[in-house]
Amino acid sequence: MTPLDTQLLLTALVSVLLLVALIVSRIKMHPLLALLVVSIGVGFATGMAPGQIVKELGNGAGKTLGSVGVVIALGAMLGKILADAGITEQIAAAILKHASTRMVPWAMTLVAFIVGIPMFFEVGLVVMLPLIFSVAQKLESQARFKGSAYVYVGVPVISALAAMHGMVPPHPGPLTAIATLKTTVGPTMLYGFLAAIPAMVLGGPLYGAFIAPRMSTKPDQGLLDQFTIAAPATGHSRPSVALGVLAALLPAILMLVHAVAEMLLPKDSAALHAASFLGNPLIAMLLGVLFAIVALVLVRGGDMEKLRDALGASLKPIASIIMIIAGGGAFQQMLTSAKVGDAIVHLTQQFALPPLILGWLIAMLLSVSTGSATVGIVGAAGLLAPLAGADPSLNLPLLALSIGCGSLFFNYANHAGFWMVKESFGMTMGEATKTISVVQSIVAVVGLVMVLVFNALAPLA
Repeated sequence: MTPLDTQLLLTALVSVLLLVALIVSRIKMHPLLALLVVSIGVGFATGMAPGQIVKELGNGAGKTLGSVGVVIALGAMLGKILADAGITEQIAAAILKHASTRMVPWAMTLVAFIVGIPMFFEVGLVVMLPLIFSVAQKLESQARFKGSAYVYVGVPVISALAAMHGMVPPHPGPLTAIATLKTTVGPTMLYGFLAAIPAMVLGGPLYGAFIAPRMSTKPDQGLLDQFTIAAPATGHSRPSVALGVLAALLPAILMLVHAVAEMLLPKDSAALHAASFLGNPLIAMLLGVLFAIVALVLVRGGDMEKLRDALGASLKPIASIIMIIAGGGAFQQMLTSAKVGDAIVHLTQQFALPPLILGWLIAMLLSVSTGSATVGIVGAAGLLAPLAGADPSLNLPLLALSIGCGSLFFNYANHAGFWMVKESFGMTMGEATKTISVVQSIVAVVGLVMVLVFNALAPLA
């Protein structure tokens, strides 16, 4: 550790505290403005030139908008089509018909588990939001329900999506750790599935049942109207639920095909290139929207002009969410470019811990400090790769899983996912901390416990 490392770590800590203060104090600064102001402050505090600060702000915001913003916009359009066709209302009614109030979170966990196998966290959440809001709104109408129905239904979804995102290939984090440590996909995937089950149960239905009665969270009415109010009947019969489910899950199916192709086909295969294109989140979501337009609107004689107006209106409630997420990307980029991650690496080199725990700890510290789970995984895997090659007794699939679990811990204000959950559900900073931050911390810790349990057993072949 050098004085510069200490300065960088203190800068990262102070920047997060200042960000929270700007948003929750009497100043009540808009999150986008607060994120940009604090990001600029980090740049100057770490000695960046003004020109570099501007460049990093643009790079961080632009990269986030490119990878997440357009996908969220397409997801909002898909959700609007499904809502206007009555699909989400029918699915929500079916879930509530076949599951008691106590079993609803378990049903939502199962749905999110399936959706989360191929989908990134943010993509999976935007696909699930219409169903979350529809189910929660129906629960809320029951006079006997106490607390926030949206937290009760949403927390299990957040937990399942987070567990799958950090623990199970073909998500990019686990795949990166696998490639860096030179281990294999099969055992890592099996370990990941086994560890994800208790993690998402404890962080989802069980924690959700505990925290929901203590919260009163409710999303913005405009967003609720967009995802839950079906258009008035126009004389045309409603599309079947099966067709609607296919439209909703088509992006996930395309991404899953891509994931399977990556594991089974040679890298120079034409089929793999085609699957890679179709399974890209942006292309998959676009195809999902186009399929929904054709299957749920056009073939049923829908009014295309009304559809165009509805799709345009669907973007208005999410515009603020997208821009705040872009601000979170700028903040994350500034911390990363300031080399806060290097300071974390220097700090962890002083620890004498078992590799499985050390991998989790390094990934956790890097992710929390830089706001990037990817940085956490890349840094931890790169640092431990020499040890992985030198110690034949080390269970490498478990090390990859441990690193992925650590990257999930305490998703907070410098993570884009934090802002997506906060703004989508209309939460305060404190409410968002009690949900996504605590949920992902539970998932990360339970994941580590499962890694240690698996390590005490015979390794998988």
